[in-house]
Amino acid sequence: MDGWIPIVGEWGSQFVNEMGQMTKTLTVEDQDLENLSSLFRLLSDKTRLNILMLLAGGERNVTNLCDLLALPQPTVSHHLGLLRMNNVIGNRRNGKQVFYMLNGRVDVSDTQALKINVGTFDVQISVKPGIPLTEAINPSANADEQKTVQAAISNT
Repeated sequence: MDGWIPIVGEWGSQFVNEMGQMTKTLTVEDQDLENLSSLFRLLSDKTRLNILMLLAGGERNVTNLCDLLALPQPTVSHHLGLLRMNNVIGNRRNGKQVFYMLNGRVDVSDTQALKINVGTFDVQISVKPGIPLTEAINPSANADEQKTVQAAISNT
């Protein structure tokens, strides 16, 4: 919404353009805001964000995630459990192994971004233009190379 300044009031949000004219009204339900804030709390942890980015490249088992993250299995399992309980990832069992993957709420069809559906909103995590998401999440990438992740919220 470039060029729009949001003004949040008790009846929703009104938008004022650069000329100071009110032109749009967006009604936001309390439940939508609660769902958004809950997702942001979940994604505020670096380990959970790393897991999400790694799963964008395809399903992985716990052992593989532990190796890539250089974290002990109980720590990784704890974070996977939180992501699963909040319906961001799913899992499947194959014998004794459990494989984790992004669920239908998370869309990775765009090679530049992850999009998470939160009710009437989409939360998008995208890399800088020109850097494919798969390159940004590659654990063997050069640590000195700066990869900026931008978060955006759009109303669907």
